[in-house]
Amino acid sequence: MAGHGIPEAYLEGYDRILAAAAATGRRLTRDELDSRRALGERAADAGLGLRALVGAHLAATRAHWPAAGDAPADRVLAAVEQAVDALAEGYERAQRLAVRQQEAARREFVDDLLHGRSDLGRLAERAERFGLRLSYEHAVAVAQGSRGYEEGDAVPREVEGALVGRFGDRSILLTTKEGRLVCIAPGDQGEVLAFFAKHAYAAVDGARVVIGRPQPGPGGVVQSYEEALNALDLAERLELDEPVLHAADLLVYPVLTRDRQAMADLVVHTLGPLRDARGGAQPLIDTLTAFFDSGCVAAEAARRLSLSVRALTYRLERIHRLTGANPADPVHRYTLQTAVIGARLLDWPDQPF
Repeated sequence: MAGHGIPEAYLEGYDRILAAAAATGRRLTRDELDSRRALGERAADAGLGLRALVGAHLAATRAHWPAAGDAPADRVLAAVEQAVDALAEGYERAQRLAVRQQEAARREFVDDLLHGRSDLGRLAERAERFGLRLSYEHAVAVAQGSRGYEEGDAVPREVEGALVGRFGDRSILLTTKEGRLVCIAPGDQGEVLAFFAKHAYAAVDGARVVIGRPQPGPGGVVQSYEEALNALDLAERLELDEPVLHAADLLVYPVLTRDRQAMADLVVHTLGPLRDARGGAQPLIDTLTAFFDSGCVAAEAARRLSLSVRALTYRLERIHRLTGANPADPVHRYTLQTAVIGARLLDWPDQPF
């Protein structure tokens, strides 16, 4: 065993290289440099520390200095510099390759996990390497901004640093998928996803974050992920203002659209007469949307639409005359509001059916 806990094998030939280079003052040959690079790669693969490796070579330099005879010190030091530089180059090259391989394995695992590919048992085994126990419940939060992000970008690193700084290693996996930030956490640790949502919203330009429901078992991650993606799509189509949403709060919308034909019939039957209004149906649908979103408070709805309360009231009266349904009447309100939601989900009247 050489000094600094480094086996002698990782200094093989160093004394001969040092003596030959120091005696003549020549630079190390290509073969000599390649041998040092190869030893550096082997040391990295074996998990030896670069600091300890360099220390062992410096110790060997002192031990073999007499072998250089009366050679000037600058010759010896020049040979040491070349040898150690080649050694470090090989070590760093092996580390970069290992990182790339690890990143590729991580990306493959994330793809399989979020798309439900691969055998679930094998997937659960691979998950443990990344700190996840898929036998437990997991929930997924997805953040989407105005532009896409890749693994290694500054924003994902910033959010991950905040998560690790706050919670440490708590079975959390932060990744990117199709330009979105994705956070996977145990289902009983809602504070982790809430923290992720807060920091992702602050870091991601124009962010909207959706938190999926906790789902059990190896397939739970993909279920929660898909639920979050569907909720993101709903939020965009409904033009919801809230930057952070919970998929559990949006469950009514998939129920409403499960029978698309029935919803289309309701929209056409209830709102179809609005197409006869001057300016078409869309301004009146926007009026109903603002009215319902403001809790049926006329003053607030008028403010959102930049109208006077009188103008808003006039529009509501027109809707009543054209459809026969009074937005201010609780009996009619539910039908109108459901039809308006259906119109937004089905992109009516822009997409006729």
